[in-house]
Amino acid sequence: MAAADATTSDVKLDLKADSATRKQLIRRFWRLAAGFWRPKQGDRRAWLLTGGLLVVILVTLFFQYQMNVWNRSLFDALEQKDSAGVLRQALIYVPLLVGSIIFAVTNVYVKMTMQRLWREWLTHEVLDRWLHDGRYYHLNLVEGDHENPESRITDDIRYATEAPVDIVAGILAAFLSAVTFIFVLWSVGGALDFQIGGTQYHIPGFLVIAAFVYAMFGTGSMLLIGRSFVRVSEVQNQREAEFRYALTRLRENGESIALLGGEKEERAGLTRNLAALLESWRQVMGQWMRTTFVSSTSGFVASVLPILLCAPKYLAGDMSLGQVMQAASAFVIVQTAFAWLVDNYPRFANWNANARRVASLIASLDALQEAEKSGGIRQIARGQHDGNALQLRGLSVTLDDGTDIVNETEVDIAPGEKVLIVGDSGSGKSTLVRAIAGLWPWGEGEVVMQRNAKLLMLPQRSYVPLGSLRRAATYPLPADQVPDATVREALEAVGLGHQVGRIDEEGPWEQTLSGGEKQRLAFARLLIHKPNLIVLDEATSALDPESQEKLMQLLNEKLPEATLISVGHRPELEAFHERKLVLKHQAGGARLIRDEYLTFIPGAHVQLVRRFKDWRQRRRGQERRAEAANARREKEAKEAEISAVIVGHEKTEVVTDEKATAPPNDKDPSQKKPERTDA
Repeated sequence: MAAADATTSDVKLDLKADSATRKQLIRRFWRLAAGFWRPKQGDRRAWLLTGGLLVVILVTLFFQYQMNVWNRSLFDALEQKDSAGVLRQALIYVPLLVGSIIFAVTNVYVKMTMQRLWREWLTHEVLDRWLHDGRYYHLNLVEGDHENPESRITDDIRYATEAPVDIVAGILAAFLSAVTFIFVLWSVGGALDFQIGGTQYHIPGFLVIAAFVYAMFGTGSMLLIGRSFVRVSEVQNQREAEFRYALTRLRENGESIALLGGEKEERAGLTRNLAALLESWRQVMGQWMRTTFVSSTSGFVASVLPILLCAPKYLAGDMSLGQVMQAASAFVIVQTAFAWLVDNYPRFANWNANARRVASLIASLDALQEAEKSGGIRQIARGQHDGNALQLRGLSVTLDDGTDIVNETEVDIAPGEKVLIVGDSGSGKSTLVRAIAGLWPWGEGEVVMQRNAKLLMLPQRSYVPLGSLRRAATYPLPADQVPDATVREALEAVGLGHQVGRIDEEGPWEQTLSGGEKQRLAFARLLIHKPNLIVLDEATSALDPESQEKLMQLLNEKLPEATLISVGHRPELEAFHERKLVLKHQAGGARLIRDEYLTFIPGAHVQLVRRFKDWRQRRRGQERRAEAANARREKEAKEAEISAVIVGHEKTEVVTDEKATAPPNDKDPSQKKPERTDA
């Protein structure tokens, strides 16, 4: 019993904590989203559109009131069989109809324009925070409620900015309608007098009271039945995003999956995602069914109830038919205003879920920013000086929770030096170079670079942006800032000359180019950008050894003064580097166990040795090309000989040592080779 009570208490605490978290996230969303209306950081059109929307709502309410009055006049004319009055009301209806339509369309224009501008503003705000200082990358490395940020920035922001405009406009219109038509109900309906058991009862404004009580009953029913709608909607949105992400990932990795024959396993994974999605959809369906039951019941009863309430007074001759219809129309308007939550609760719940997903992403970005400012997470310091190209001063690289990956690295790299970093898989090589490039922020120590140095890092998987091949080659520079000849020359140099004719073609280059071609494209970027410091993280792993040698040699020829830091496993890479750093994984983080020079000790003769190495590499390349040419010639000769045998045109000459030394006049005529008669 005590255990059950403790469990119940824990559940209540969890629910309270969850409720507090949700409220905090909603407040965080509004702190950012309300900036759209702030003078300095917002959009100056925001208040103009807000004022315009208020005017449209007021004018729409005026036409609604005039329609209500017209409704009374029309039915009074019909009751009195006044044909002239009916015709007059028909003519009056035309301008009322035109005005109502015009302002209904204007209402849509103003609301959707505000929604579009608000979404644009909020999307830019979130994108700026997400892309700032590589936080879009850092979010993948830390825990938190920020999965599928692309879905939050697209779908969730869209709905989080559309629904509030509709909701606020609906609340305002409902409030003004309620205030206006309560007076109509009070004046038209009057008081209800009736007698029960000899007691006389007098109820003033009975239609107003009936509308209020009925609306409160419907609202209470909706709150009770739909109390889980927010949570269910949030789960549904998350599972929709996960299913969409799984399909996108399948498309982007289609080649690898096809080569591995993983269709069956991928299908099973998609089936599991779809099953979870459909289960959440079933729960949403149940919520919609319950809320629809309440809202439909409320709507059907509301159209009949005022007529039934007015029937005694009409039958007693205290109300005309026009007054009954006017009261019925006003009752529906008032009841709709009071029951606004009944009709819009599902949408409000869905907005709540979307807004919290956006706020969760913002909160995660805020947490990264606060941790950087407060020092809650140890961060690698970065500096500049006028000395070496790169210095690592007591550099330790850790995870965001402080777990060590690489410990206490001390390295000085001179300008123009070529350094190769090697080590076992999982020893932290890639993490170390990411820390050098400034992409990995967590750790201790300092990374000091040469002042005004331009760094460019090539990862193992080269990124190909959307657009043309020219844009992919010049990335991250705009394509129009690089001369056409420079781009074409770079593509030719790295072995992509066969694609130059398609340089301005828009297409799916991410899927069109092979892994090796993507890495060649990355080297073309190096030739275009000409950085001072180059970091290669297994940037030639998809190339064959000969292509790797050509690109590394091209790099040394085109950018001889650039400092190069490479990560790789192939021993052939040592020929293009002068120094090797060896990392070894140990308990408590990897350490630098060896720092050795591959060919020389640095000094005044560095440039001479580099030139000698370049000459030796070119010589080796020439020798290999000559060997390949000889092999091709031998192959062609053998193929020609085989062809001659097949067609019967070969010539065979048997020369013995005896015949080679014998004089011409000693030849035996009988040994003469007979002539062919079938030639």
